[in-house]
Amino acid sequence: MGGTEDTSLVDALDDARRVLDGLRLPLDVSEAAGARLERAALVAELDDYVLPRARTMDAPLLAVVGGSTGAGKSTLVNSLLRQVVTPAGVLRPTTLAPVLVHHPADAWRFVSDAILPGLDRVRADEPVPAARSHTSLRLAPSEVLPQGLALLDAPDVDSVVDENRRLAGQLLAAADLWLFVTTAARYADAVPWALLAAAARRRARVALVLNRVDPGTEETISSHLRQMLAERGLPETPVFTVTEGSTTHGLLDVAAVAELSAWLAATGADPSARARIIAGTLDGAVDDVVQRTAALAHAAEAQVTARARLDGAVDAAYGAAAADIASATADGVLLRGEVLARWQDFVGTGELFRKIEAGVGRFRDRVSGYFRGQGSTTAPDVTEAVGHSLEAVILDAVHGAAERTYAAWRADPAGTSLADGLGRGATGLREEVGAEIRAWQGDVLALVAEGGAHKRGRARALSFGVNGLGAALMIVVFASTGGLTGAEIGIAGGSAVLAQRLLEAVFGDEAVRQLTADARTRLAVRVQGVLDADARRFRARLDDVAPDAGAPAALRATAAALRSAAQRSRAMRPVPLPEAGPATSLVPSSGDEAAGNGRPAAERPRWWRPRGRS
Repeated sequence: MGGTEDTSLVDALDDARRVLDGLRLPLDVSEAAGARLERAALVAELDDYVLPRARTMDAPLLAVVGGSTGAGKSTLVNSLLRQVVTPAGVLRPTTLAPVLVHHPADAWRFVSDAILPGLDRVRADEPVPAARSHTSLRLAPSEVLPQGLALLDAPDVDSVVDENRRLAGQLLAAADLWLFVTTAARYADAVPWALLAAAARRRARVALVLNRVDPGTEETISSHLRQMLAERGLPETPVFTVTEGSTTHGLLDVAAVAELSAWLAATGADPSARARIIAGTLDGAVDDVVQRTAALAHAAEAQVTARARLDGAVDAAYGAAAADIASATADGVLLRGEVLARWQDFVGTGELFRKIEAGVGRFRDRVSGYFRGQGSTTAPDVTEAVGHSLEAVILDAVHGAAERTYAAWRADPAGTSLADGLGRGATGLREEVGAEIRAWQGDVLALVAEGGAHKRGRARALSFGVNGLGAALMIVVFASTGGLTGAEIGIAGGSAVLAQRLLEAVFGDEAVRQLTADARTRLAVRVQGVLDADARRFRARLDDVAPDAGAPAALRATAAALRSAAQRSRAMRPVPLPEAGPATSLVPSSGDEAAGNGRPAAERPRWWRPRGRS
């Protein structure tokens, strides 16, 4: 087999572990919980079995003895070894800390954390506190075992203790060979078959022990069991029957375990047989990692899609709010109520309007005089009224956007847990909106002052009437887009027309259009800033759980690279091994390999012999 690692395969496996370990599936989309468990299981499987085995193909074959509660696993292990190395009894669960039995010469293989790195190593005779039983691995050296083979007695796969069940699954996933123990009364139970289905999927080498079979019923029960195995993708799994019988010092009679003992002895003593089992199980495990890694790409895509969907809900709600504000500030709605009343107070009875209509050119010289008079004293009232109305429109739009986004997130499984506390606009929103409106009104006055400074002969008028002209510009902004004629601005009657005529008298037609466009643009920018700031509350929640948009492609690339590396690795093996099928038989192919089966005691393999124990 060789003792060196296959570098290309190990590198690809290391890359796969890194990608899987870094995979985030934070959003609660459909099947996300299962995908998270799958990711964790794959990382654990790589750590516990696939990577350690790929690095050291010449390490001992690890046979994990697993099965249901009360199936007699520990008694079977003790009986095969003809010595008590793992406790057996009627109390459940019996096996707490798992026991790994190995040849003394193989001890160095197991004292490190090269395999099952999450379990602390303790001696077989060392007491293990109950709190550490699920995180400890008891090492029991035994010269009865042939070098190159180790047995691991695992907890019950259907234990009433959650930690036991998880540990049993972890240990079975770390096995080169599953020695699965069940009983004549319970071989059809669902839990063991779920694990055997997983074994079939990853093409793990499995042997099944049917324990506590009543004499005379062996053929009937084992025939039915083989039929079930075939139906579930394990047609060539060897089945060993152990008949119900008496025990001596807690050990089954030698004859009861003779067939299984001989088969294990032959397997353990034959390096070629061990190599085939190890390579076949590793190949199946690697292929399983490839398939499951590729499948996780779909879960990662679902995360990215969910993120985009939640982001889209924010965009839609706050985009609609921006459109609502733009419409409300351009269709004349704001030129009603308080704004209209304050503007009419500002321009008086209409005399100013009539004078402008009578002759804009002749009136220009009197504009500054008007704004130096009583009109300028009421301009702030117009500005304040505009601020109040504009604030109401923006607040209503922002709160509406927050409510719509909140409702969309609550209706989406991915966003339900993220939406808490976001049903209304942010705290302090009113103050923020007020500040932005005041800043915009300052922008308008600056535009008026700047526009007048460039007009020869009008600086004097602007110096006395910036506030009034600014109020007029706000009225025009809310009555049109800046490019409409006086006849098209009729939504608020002559008041809006007057504001435009007044501005044209000072700046000219083209300048008024530019001033109006600039003022609207600056308002839109400030409104968008308010909307973006409130939307950031939602986006911040998303950023905290943001899935990696590149994860699906990375997972697929990782699976493809690992598949290629596995193919190269298998092609480079010095000794051709049979292709891994759904479930290759472990039964030795010749009578010579079945050493001990039917032979005199003196010719049986050393491990099989009772060694003086009863």
